[in-house]
Amino acid sequence: MRSTTQLAQIFGDKVAAKVASARVLVVGAGGIGCELLKNLSMSGFQHINAIDLDTIDLSNLNRQFLFQRKHIKRPKAQVAVQAITNFNPGLDAVAQQANIKESVYDVDWFSGFDLVLNALDNLDARRHVNKMCLAANVPLVESGTAGYLGQATVISGGETECFECQPKAAERRTYPVCTIRSTPSAPIHCIVWAKDYLFAQLFGEQVNSQDEGMDAQEKAENMEELQQLREESQALARLAEAMSTGDFARLVFEKVFYEDTARLLSMKDMWTNRRPPTQLSFKKLSQKTKFDPRHPDDHAILALEDWCALFVHSAEQLAQRLMQTPQGEPRFLVFDKDDPDALNFVAATANLRSFAFGIEQKSIFAIKAMAGNIIPAIATTNAIVAGMMVTQAIMALSGRLSDCHTAYVSYSSKRSRCIVREPLAKPNPQCPVCRRRYLTLRINESKQVTLGDVLKHIGKLAESGQDLNLNDLSVVEGNRMLYDPDFEDNLSKTLESLDLVPGKMITLTSEDDDDGTNVPVILSIAKARSQTDPLQIEGLDKIPEFAPPVKPESTDENAASDHYQMDTAGVIVLDDGEGGDGSNSAIVLDDDGVCEVEHISDELNKRKLVETATNDEASKRRAV
Repeated sequence: MRSTTQLAQIFGDKVAAKVASARVLVVGAGGIGCELLKNLSMSGFQHINAIDLDTIDLSNLNRQFLFQRKHIKRPKAQVAVQAITNFNPGLDAVAQQANIKESVYDVDWFSGFDLVLNALDNLDARRHVNKMCLAANVPLVESGTAGYLGQATVISGGETECFECQPKAAERRTYPVCTIRSTPSAPIHCIVWAKDYLFAQLFGEQVNSQDEGMDAQEKAENMEELQQLREESQALARLAEAMSTGDFARLVFEKVFYEDTARLLSMKDMWTNRRPPTQLSFKKLSQKTKFDPRHPDDHAILALEDWCALFVHSAEQLAQRLMQTPQGEPRFLVFDKDDPDALNFVAATANLRSFAFGIEQKSIFAIKAMAGNIIPAIATTNAIVAGMMVTQAIMALSGRLSDCHTAYVSYSSKRSRCIVREPLAKPNPQCPVCRRRYLTLRINESKQVTLGDVLKHIGKLAESGQDLNLNDLSVVEGNRMLYDPDFEDNLSKTLESLDLVPGKMITLTSEDDDDGTNVPVILSIAKARSQTDPLQIEGLDKIPEFAPPVKPESTDENAASDHYQMDTAGVIVLDDGEGGDGSNSAIVLDDDGVCEVEHISDELNKRKLVETATNDEASKRRAV
């Protein structure tokens, strides 16, 4: 109990007691999660629940310090909880290896916690937890890191900005077939081709359909490219039959870097305004060098002959592994950024292709980040952010929301400090997630209650003076339309038949909402508390009042932000707060996953940065 005593000396006995009795949920037990769980266990928190779907991998050991080599392949949450229990044997700590998006983790489950702390690394799960905390009316401490950048903030429904109040950059991009296959212009184009096409064709189970997700017009526009791509795929499939021979790597090299390039060069109109590709000769590049392909330098840009040697070595290693697959087991490999042979093959292939098309080459380390769609993690950043999260958690639990803040870690030699903080922002009145009324729909028997019964119950609420202000109601679940005035097919169907079971959410909106006064209602489906009522809606007494969205009074382009601004390109502009010289810093993330902090002298230069990030495809930036 020493940590509780120390906490009492800093914050007082009441806060220490509240922290000790609070039930907290930690979502994610990876880079931030390990540091966070350790900090919580040593800061007076006594009731901790950790959930993570992943298992421990070798690559985790350099920054997730609760794990050791003996823990590889074991669940992260279980090992992390065992470690913090060893630090503090008196802990009431529970671990779960599960997906936080499973329906069993419904609004009632989230309501059982006093605070939720997010330590996730993907947008989809973070969005889900944000929405569940809003529905359960539980404060959330949100966090994230990207290399040397990091942030932590507190989200409280109706009082602060939620996770979705500001737009987020997409986690994954798609590229036109013709660009990837014939006219690459950036390193990422060559990496996508090497990983998603060549690696998958030679060693994978199957190639992802190139026309998947295209509409009829897109298919028509790309029909010729798709047909040629299928023919090339068939040719590579025939080459795969030579995998057991010593000529396999040479045959693949000559096919993709010589013969296919010759075919592209024959299309002279294609290169009128573009630099034509260069054919690569295997005979010339396969000369002996001092380079050892078994131990490449991950941070170096290799010579072209060395990339060729790495291509041959990695292709042979992958082919050997595939040929040694026991009979009866699936004979295919899946790309893994932590698989040295797979990563070296993709890196060598991508750089050979980059050279052929006159594109900048990348190191193996940089390609690992781009091919794995990740940003290299820095242990120190994780530790700083986890510490800020615990401080925010203590203040949020003690009712000091006004003292909480959003803190950014932005290491740069241009700044005199690496942590910048600002007051919590108010909710965005245009937010499609937190500008909602969250209620709980409790059902006794989903096999008997129909969608029509739910709508009738809502109609009775209006008659009893508990009007939800919804006219010409429509009902959706995710992207699925369940009901609107012109679509009544589902009214007689049971909730179970519509897969509307506990854990799901349905959104009720008004068809007639020109002035923005009818705020949509989100019903979180949960089990009934008693057997007497077939269905019941809870939370009507806690419905917040929302003012109609207000359009900006001024469109002055020179208007400056008080604290920070998420511009159209996703650039976060921070107020320096030093010296009053009007200078700002912009935190951005480039396409290679490289974190940068740029100094901006005035609003004009800030706007130039944003325009460059938005319009110039070669230097386009993404938000953290």
